[in-house]
Amino acid sequence: MQKITLIALILFLPWSVLSQDQDNNYSLEEAIAYALEHNYSSINASRDLIDAQKQKWETIATGLPQISGAITYQNQIKQPINQFPSILVPEEFLPPGVVQSPEVFVPIVFGPPQTATATATLRQQIFDGSYIVGVQATKAFLEYSKNNKEKTDLEVRKAVVEAYGNVLLAKESVKILENNKETLDKNLFETKKIFENGLGDEESVDQLKITLSSIENQLKNAKRLEKITLQMLNLMMGIPINSATILTEDLDVLTQKQIDFGLLNTDFNVENNIDYKVVNNLNEQRYFELKLAKSRALPTLNAFVNYGGSSFSDSFNFLSNGQEWFGSSVLGADLQIPIFSSLKRSASTQRAKIALEKAKTQLTEIQDQVRLQLESAKSDYILAIEEYETSKQNLGLAERIENKNQIKYTEGLATSFELRQAQTQLYTTQQEYLQSMVNVINRKTALEIVLNQ
Repeated sequence: MQKITLIALILFLPWSVLSQDQDNNYSLEEAIAYALEHNYSSINASRDLIDAQKQKWETIATGLPQISGAITYQNQIKQPINQFPSILVPEEFLPPGVVQSPEVFVPIVFGPPQTATATATLRQQIFDGSYIVGVQATKAFLEYSKNNKEKTDLEVRKAVVEAYGNVLLAKESVKILENNKETLDKNLFETKKIFENGLGDEESVDQLKITLSSIENQLKNAKRLEKITLQMLNLMMGIPINSATILTEDLDVLTQKQIDFGLLNTDFNVENNIDYKVVNNLNEQRYFELKLAKSRALPTLNAFVNYGGSSFSDSFNFLSNGQEWFGSSVLGADLQIPIFSSLKRSASTQRAKIALEKAKTQLTEIQDQVRLQLESAKSDYILAIEEYETSKQNLGLAERIENKNQIKYTEGLATSFELRQAQTQLYTTQQEYLQSMVNVINRKTALEIVLNQ
């Protein structure tokens, strides 16, 4: 039995480990999809949308029937005394020895000291202009919350793309710098041997040492950046920052997939742009604010009906079965009519008109801004692709130049200074090539956001 259990465990363990590894593997689109669900800002934006839906019903419910209850208990520790002419008071209420006389005032205490009252009231709003406007405005507010969620998702997508690309950039930088360091170690070793055999000069050794120390520092920094950029990606995705996230994309392959000239010819409708949508929401809000200001000049009408009961006693026995309660009920309505506000309502309405006109101006401005953003994003995307192609060609040239100088240096036809120049040029070109690939990815994402793709 133990042997069977051990065999089962051995067979199951590799699959378990593989499953755990796969859970941490993300392509770019998988990372974006995960982030849209787990990113902290995206989660709160979803909560804001739910909150807006609840606020919509909260506004609607204010115009629906409202029932409230009230319970009051009073204990008059020292009861108030009223004085009346004795002629108006029945004899049974007169204190002993008091004679009926119009000139005599008798102190009288009315009612028992303890009182309890319970009432329930139903109120119904019949007409209120501000309520009508408020219900209409809830639709605009809900639409704003949806657009805010969409804008947050676009920002999360952009942040994940940039973080993902930075991780790939850091990883590729580490690989390139390690290869460069390996080549320099070999060059330095061979140059030292030549110098020790009296066939070279010490300056060549020093030149290589300078280049090697610079590459070593860059390599250390690249390894630190690799860790930091991965933590940043985890943060954007809503994963614990120290998780061992594995990226399945290759930077060069991913860049090739992001080159899409057809995107430049995409039909553009400014009304689909998220920034335009948000500013348009602002216009709707200002419009309803103006209607609200105007509605304050309208009357309000409400109706109510209540029913209650009161009980009186010398001691607290209101919960007893035999205690008597006296019922009462009221049906009524209240009408409030604004008459004169010393031009306060007029000033409020004028301010709301000004705010609406300003919002209209902002809407016109955002249309031009979005069109300008589109042209700029297209230009940046084209430039990023052109720089990528150029840096790729330059990298090939820099590699050939460095390789030729390596051969010349080995044969004694080139100085260490010339070799160092060729190596430095190669290292710079390598970093430019890596950065150009990340730029293509980021610029395409920026263009897609403007187009709301």
